[in-house]
Amino acid sequence: MADAAEGPRRRLAVLAGQLGPASAIRSDQTTAAASTLGAQPCAAREAAGGPGPLLAGQVALITGAGKGIGEAAAKLLASHGAAVVVADLDDTAAQLVADAVQEAGGRAVAVAGDVTDPAFAERAVGEALRVFGGLHILVNNAGYTWDGVIHKMTPEQWSAMLAVHCTAPFRLIQAAAPAMRDAAKAEVEQEGAARPRSIINISSTSGTHGNAGQANYATAKAGVVGLTKAVAKEWGPLNVRCNAIAFGLIDTRLTRPKEGGESIVVGGKAVALGIPSADSYWSAIKGQIPLRRVGSAEEAAGAILALASPLCSYVTGQVLEVNGGSYM
Repeated sequence: MADAAEGPRRRLAVLAGQLGPASAIRSDQTTAAASTLGAQPCAAREAAGGPGPLLAGQVALITGAGKGIGEAAAKLLASHGAAVVVADLDDTAAQLVADAVQEAGGRAVAVAGDVTDPAFAERAVGEALRVFGGLHILVNNAGYTWDGVIHKMTPEQWSAMLAVHCTAPFRLIQAAAPAMRDAAKAEVEQEGAARPRSIINISSTSGTHGNAGQANYATAKAGVVGLTKAVAKEWGPLNVRCNAIAFGLIDTRLTRPKEGGESIVVGGKAVALGIPSADSYWSAIKGQIPLRRVGSAEEAAGAILALASPLCSYVTGQVLEVNGGSYM
């Protein structure tokens, strides 16, 4: 049996960012910098008698983590002890987020690439294993909207939404099977139980309730729900939980004014992001939201942390709507 002090020493090492081949972060940086992530440093919380890190010793892969909800989630999960693989189409954005996590005393590596590329999933999961030695949390967050009314929607618009919101998460889950499902099975055989693992797929209230002008997006996001429940049933016996989050109106590039000029390149074509005259839309829709406001990326990230954490250890196969009370 290991030395009784080994557990505490290992935990302190995790807090100091000293575990894993990519960690060369001094422990005295943690207290000084972690406040930039909007959270009290884990070690300081423990010293004050508060809760310790929720995700110590775990490795998380988050797609679409260069901006918006994904960025907020990467920083939040890192502040709770997870080593984070920051995956994004924009290599510069991904690296900036990884740098911010490291400067705050956390561990992170950036992986640039298109989630719809058939080779991306294996490469991203492989990087998690190469740098951090495992994978315990997968957040399928990458996505965008390409709206159009049904009678004018092009085959390209339809296929693009299915590719990024359904096929890409499926490939990532499949690529993660050796590190999550197979590793858990080995733990059960060797130790009698598997350590917790969690997959979180990002859906939308458009997928759970439908939305005019988004037949492609709504269909794809509804597919995310079916994929989530299938994985939960197949991998649940191995202590791999799988849940979905259906976000309502969250302040991101997808919901800000389209006139702002944000876009994403799909097949060599720039697709404008956002909502036309979003300011007017926000004003109208906020009155229908019980909390009377738009959600922030940080609030959205909080839901991701909750589902990934031990606080939701008996929650799987569920769709959590994070929408300020809409659709009650």
